[in-house]
Amino acid sequence: MDTLIPTAADLAGDTAVISTAEALRPVVEATAAEIEEGRRLPPALLDRLHEARLFRLLLPRSAGGIETDPITFFHVIETIARGDASTAWCLSQAGGCAMSAAYLDLPVAQAIFGDDPRAVLAWGPGPRVRAVECEGGYRVTGVWAFASGGRHATWLGAHCPIFQADGTPRRDAQGRPVERTMLVPASAVEWTDIWNVVGLRGTASDQFALTDHFVPAGHSMTREFELECREPGPLYRMSAMTCYELGFSGVALGIARASLDTFIDVARNKVPRGKSSPIRDNAVVQTNLAQVEVGIRSARAFLLQSVAEIWKKVSAGDKLSIEQRITIRMASTNAIHRAREAVDFAYNAAGATAIFENHPLERRFRDIHTVTQQLQGRLSHFETVGAWMLGAEADLTFV
Repeated sequence: MDTLIPTAADLAGDTAVISTAEALRPVVEATAAEIEEGRRLPPALLDRLHEARLFRLLLPRSAGGIETDPITFFHVIETIARGDASTAWCLSQAGGCAMSAAYLDLPVAQAIFGDDPRAVLAWGPGPRVRAVECEGGYRVTGVWAFASGGRHATWLGAHCPIFQADGTPRRDAQGRPVERTMLVPASAVEWTDIWNVVGLRGTASDQFALTDHFVPAGHSMTREFELECREPGPLYRMSAMTCYELGFSGVALGIARASLDTFIDVARNKVPRGKSSPIRDNAVVQTNLAQVEVGIRSARAFLLQSVAEIWKKVSAGDKLSIEQRITIRMASTNAIHRAREAVDFAYNAAGATAIFENHPLERRFRDIHTVTQQLQGRLSHFETVGAWMLGAEADLTFV
């Protein structure tokens, strides 16, 4: 692959959009305790996020979105995550979901997103779900979970295998089962509160259900982004999956940055029991701090430089290649785990100070370990990357 070396401008992103996020970061951080207690993004914070249009980062301009570039998206998510990871996670999830507007007919996209400045789409997986073809659309039944941000969403996406009216699975020309995502108003679903979890509590990633619900054909879309994309912009030649990888690694790196900054403040002042000098004077702590700092900086640089190079090629008209998708997967997974190492160091080195609920390290420790348990943090992604590099059979489902 020809290398296009990113410049400082390529790595900087849209400074106006990023500055908007930076201005909101103190507000987000000040709301973190309320987010944890309520397990929701509170209405006042949602108002600020909508005013800043941060739910519209990846939404097409034709539907009232910002349609920013992936580098800017990363910076915004990382910035907000320094204040609160749940808020950043919801923005990242909503950003990827909003890309679906590029695969809808324009009147439908405008009706869902353009006519409502507070429109948010959320979705999650469902293992036992189905959509049965009927006149004008589909009858949809099932239960979906992990719908991050669903409690403040206006629309929900129910991903389903398609069945013909006689009950047989619909298959494509290659014999594979056909799947589509059905977009339904949030008011149409039945919610179940399941999100009693270790971290990312404020994402309210609950479970929703539909029973024989009619969905018009025009309110369905494929996540095979190359099949039905109507938007010409280069952003929509990037898959939503690659943007999720970028966004959720931004969440992890934002958690890590905030954790190390907090730890440095602790280490300068805390004298451990039985010691005569503060933590900062410990040679082991000094060495380990430097190493995890190098870890997150180098992981962040690799991720940003890789995406900037790929974005240049896609912006010039190239399709996103398997090699490029592998690179983003490798860089994003690496960033998530280098971030975990940094947070683990900060939490452990801070001692008992970090175990109390009102301490920022306690919350961030829980949040980063919830990030690593999610799809984007799977260590098995490295197996996929290594298999592809070696020419062995590689599962590219999540690449």
